[in-house]
Amino acid sequence: MIKKVFLAVFALSILTVSCSDDDNPVTTSRLTLDLDGLEALGPDYVYEGWLIVDGNPVSTGTFSSVSFPQSFTVNRAQLDAATTFVLSIEPAVDPDPAPAETKILAGDFSGNSANVNSNGIVADFASASGKYILATPTDTDDTNEESGVWFLDNSSGSAVAGLSLPTLTDGWKYEGWVVINGTPISTGTFLTANTADDNAATSPYKGNDNNGPAYPGEDYLQNAPAGLTFPTDLKEKTIVISVEPSPDNSTAPFTLKPLAHVVPANAMNHTTIAMGDGPVKSLTGTVSR
Repeated sequence: MIKKVFLAVFALSILTVSCSDDDNPVTTSRLTLDLDGLEALGPDYVYEGWLIVDGNPVSTGTFSSVSFPQSFTVNRAQLDAATTFVLSIEPAVDPDPAPAETKILAGDFSGNSANVNSNGIVADFASASGKYILATPTDTDDTNEESGVWFLDNSSGSAVAGLSLPTLTDGWKYEGWVVINGTPISTGTFLTANTADDNAATSPYKGNDNNGPAYPGEDYLQNAPAGLTFPTDLKEKTIVISVEPSPDNSTAPFTLKPLAHVVPANAMNHTTIAMGDGPVKSLTGTVSR
């Protein structure tokens, strides 16, 4: 009798589990990111992934680590229906549930994977080029001309923009840098190459006579950061153009650096110098579902 009761209970338990599985199918799935070239953000910002489902963004979660691959648990139906993956940079404490303007990677799903890159969502820097001169036009001293860099081309006898850069999407700005003894010092942020940069009138480094040419650039003449001395000599120093999140997440250069150049030791002041490709012109990765 006991045996019959046990078998009946066992059969009922199997039936109950079976019905439970049928009534509650798996509702989540795993999304895996394998991304190249991302750098850690400042402490107040995080990366956030987004699925585009029926034209609407659905968050896949935030992360700070830039070690990959990383996996996230997401709604299975939404993941199956997603057409595109987007990665943005968001405030760590974010009152806005929508994606920020600063989007860094995107790509469409083809089957169960999406090849993502920065070219379309930030800009395509394949054809970016740059020129600059050494000069210090913000003072009247002509003995320190190698202590300033200006992104202009005066090879024709008249100054024109020295940078040929694509228009950035919303949420990004360009920034110039010189690296002096391992320390990157900004020349200022800008959106277009044919106007002065954002700190033209407020730079602590320029001389006191004027703001300089109407192009991005900087004179390093006073108020040197700790450990450095201004005026300086920019020969054999590295000049860089980076692409920065706006608002910026760090005082250091961001990972996207489409143009760079080491100033030749024999560089002549007031003479146009061509830049070369920077170390990172695009970011890529794979997203799998």
